[in-house]
Amino acid sequence: LLEQLCGLCYDAKMELECHIQIDGPFRRLVDRRWLRRVVKRTLALERVSSPVELGLAITDSETIRQLNRSYRGRDEATDVLSFAFNEEPSPGAVPFVTPPNGLLHLGEVVLSYPQAVLQAQEHRHPVERELALLLIHGVLHLLGYDDDKPSPRRRMRAREEEILEGVMA
Repeated sequence: LLEQLCGLCYDAKMELECHIQIDGPFRRLVDRRWLRRVVKRTLALERVSSPVELGLAITDSETIRQLNRSYRGRDEATDVLSFAFNEEPSPGAVPFVTPPNGLLHLGEVVLSYPQAVLQAQEHRHPVERELALLLIHGVLHLLGYDDDKPSPRRRMRAREEEILEGVMA
């Protein structure tokens, strides 16, 4: 019951702390336990063995558009945003201080549910598959994958597909 109320998922085997926020209109459309399994499987396939903490938000197009504008300077909706705690801070920004609790604090992933629905329709596959792909993409960014240039983008896409196969099997 506590997990459902606060959106905190803790997995003793992998030592995964996953703070999940699902905005009101999408709460009945997305299963928190399934989201946690996607995150857990992604981390396992990436051979992350240390205790891990991350945040996940499922939101609407306007919220993700505002985040995209504020943090990336792009005034448009997008499908997924990742905010890694291990990224180098911008010049003049205060760096994130890691608490001494033994957890690897990866960061935050924000998904747009409406964008996932649109993309699932475009690709003619279930929304669940699109959400899994976006979540995997976001977690890989938190782990240091990059898709800004063609070669790393190909590597990341290939890894996403490998993990997606494992998640959807």
